[in-house]
Amino acid sequence: MAEEKSTLSGLTQVEAKARLAKDGPNEVAEKPFSFPRAIAQRLWEPSAWILEGALLLEIILGKGIQAGFIIVMLLFAAVNGAVQNRKATKILSGLTDQLTLTATVMRDGQWRRVPARELVVGDLVSLTSGDLVPADVNLLQGHADLNESSITGEAQGVSRRVGDAAFAGTELTAGHALGRVTATGKASRSGKTISLINKSSAPGHLQQLLGKIIGYLAAVDAVLAVILIVATLVRGQSLLALLPFLAMLVIATIPIAMPSSFAVANSVEAKVLSGQQVLVSDLTGIQEAANMNVLLVDKTGTITANKPSVVAFYNLSAQPDETVLQLALTATDQRKPSVIDAAIQNYAGQKQVAPLTQTNYLPFDSGTGYSQVQVSTEAGPQMVRLGSLKQLTKITAAFTLPASVDFSAGRTTAVAVADQMVGLFIMQDQPRADSAAALAEIRAHGVKVLMLTGDNQKTAAAVAKQVGLPGRVISISELTPHQPLDDLAGIADVVPEDKLAMVTNFQKAGYIVGMTGDGVNDAPALKQADLGIAVATAVDLAKRSARMVLLTPGLSSITNVLDSGHRVYKRMMTWTITKLSRAAQLSILLTFGYLIFGFLPLSLNAMILVALLNDLVTLVLGTDHAQISHQPERWDMKKLSKTAGLYAGGWTFAGFGWLLWLIHVGQTAAQISTALFCFLMFSAMLTILMTRTTKPFWASAASKQVNWAIGGNTVVTMILAGVGLGVTAVRLPIIFLALALTLVVGVLLTGLTRWLHPAA
Repeated sequence: MAEEKSTLSGLTQVEAKARLAKDGPNEVAEKPFSFPRAIAQRLWEPSAWILEGALLLEIILGKGIQAGFIIVMLLFAAVNGAVQNRKATKILSGLTDQLTLTATVMRDGQWRRVPARELVVGDLVSLTSGDLVPADVNLLQGHADLNESSITGEAQGVSRRVGDAAFAGTELTAGHALGRVTATGKASRSGKTISLINKSSAPGHLQQLLGKIIGYLAAVDAVLAVILIVATLVRGQSLLALLPFLAMLVIATIPIAMPSSFAVANSVEAKVLSGQQVLVSDLTGIQEAANMNVLLVDKTGTITANKPSVVAFYNLSAQPDETVLQLALTATDQRKPSVIDAAIQNYAGQKQVAPLTQTNYLPFDSGTGYSQVQVSTEAGPQMVRLGSLKQLTKITAAFTLPASVDFSAGRTTAVAVADQMVGLFIMQDQPRADSAAALAEIRAHGVKVLMLTGDNQKTAAAVAKQVGLPGRVISISELTPHQPLDDLAGIADVVPEDKLAMVTNFQKAGYIVGMTGDGVNDAPALKQADLGIAVATAVDLAKRSARMVLLTPGLSSITNVLDSGHRVYKRMMTWTITKLSRAAQLSILLTFGYLIFGFLPLSLNAMILVALLNDLVTLVLGTDHAQISHQPERWDMKKLSKTAGLYAGGWTFAGFGWLLWLIHVGQTAAQISTALFCFLMFSAMLTILMTRTTKPFWASAASKQVNWAIGGNTVVTMILAGVGLGVTAVRLPIIFLALALTLVVGVLLTGLTRWLHPAA
């Protein structure tokens, strides 16, 4: 390439602008959402196959009206799913645009940060540990350890040297290199823009719980189906006529709409958090926020401002202070300085000290604990290292620290030449002004906060006291597998690999763990945590590993995350308890109604209408007002089953009483079906109002959308039953009696629930 000269130079801004206009931005446009394609996909999935089989049977049996209703159900389910998918896709696409990946590139002879989408072929880019490679590059200097699993599927890391290629979207886990861009956008190896939005991920705890519920409901349906089939055969009735009913029973009882309901509930809150400067990169993170009970907070850059300054310098050698300071300055990163590098550079600038020429520079690496550079001195070439005192002590000759060194004053950074320690910097990083209030608010939500730091215990204890974290600060060496956390404020002397181990061990102990971080060494722990949160200053790799990214400095936004999690939890619990109780009510009434009375007390048309009208409410449930708890939620299957069982038992008992009365007053089977349809719809709507609050249902207002949906369903049910659309018409007194029965039973169940759970 003509632009690659013997000296490492970049493009001019004029050249870059011309190439960007010619080749286009360094991105690949995502395939646009297709509404027809989304509908077609939902017509070709297991839940649709069940309905399509029932449709085929109805056509064979010559039942055109029932076949028409099944077609309506199929189309409604497909369109409903597509609408919700489009809504979630639109929100997530908007969130993606809020976080722009950047790259360090040389333009007009100066290093600068530009959006990765503006890179062009020929650009000279600087790659540092923690970066995502922004385009395909050819390495010209240095080395890079890469995680290429995003393009190869192999988790094993690879090492690249000068002359090797590094591909867009791969992760730089260690090293420092210069590279020339060889391909961008759709021409790159990965062929796609790097995106931080993970639109598919492992299910959260709530989804896992509901997955079990689906399994239980499927098992119950299987048992009831066997009972119905055996009863039909014993009575000599048509088994073929029963099959469409069984298919519809499965559709009506198993929560097939659960995935789309989750997507909408989470995406609504993701949009809310976006307005509060929190980017949700994994929707399951919102759910996990509701039951997180331990938050591990990295001190530097999160609790503190991450703007350290040198408060003391100790010369441990016989050389002049200026010489030692110059050596340390030369070992800092001149292209992309870290906050420690910047502190030393600022201190050296105040002393009017300039760096020497760097040769074979290797930036700070968390694995070694230091940076290193070769310099030419009067004594000849020397290797200078700058970094952790603990790590440098291991590779240097023994030395004596001056008694005047005060390690409790802040972080210690050492400088060594060859195998001799020659200097120490003591740096102080003040807590952010808002840290104490933010941590107090998080703790008020019932979350245990533990500060993690590589500093010594004295320094860590002083910071913990400043920000109001109660308890002791212990060294990582004192941490035991079953360490009680109640009396701890923080853990000191933490090295990068300790963070992942702590997250894993706390999870094994039964905690739901949150983790904040900003560095490449935090990425494994952020990925492992139930809720990984990358702070505003985090490197790209940390952001990609986390489920959420804070777009503003500090911890204040985490309380917004907790509140969103509790809102999603409450709304999904409303949906879940309503679905469970309604499914049990419907299954038991129909199965045992058939066994006891000898006929199916609900027609196929009425059952389809029940499913359709109930699903309409799920479209707006994500907008409902929700009470925010200030304690971590627990996905308690036993408690959930008890609550749902209480509602199911009460409504089923009332339903059988309603059936017996209808038979007693001489209603026909068709009229009984319509009357039961009214009772099922009214009780389902009231159950939503009852389960959405811990107060009496009449004392807590739902959102306008939910009220309109419930009110609309109630009116539509009354019109269909009164006029006889899709169901047999019944007299108005029957309809109003069903409504009155529902209200009476609802009040009784509310009182019973509050008596059994007085804390609610």
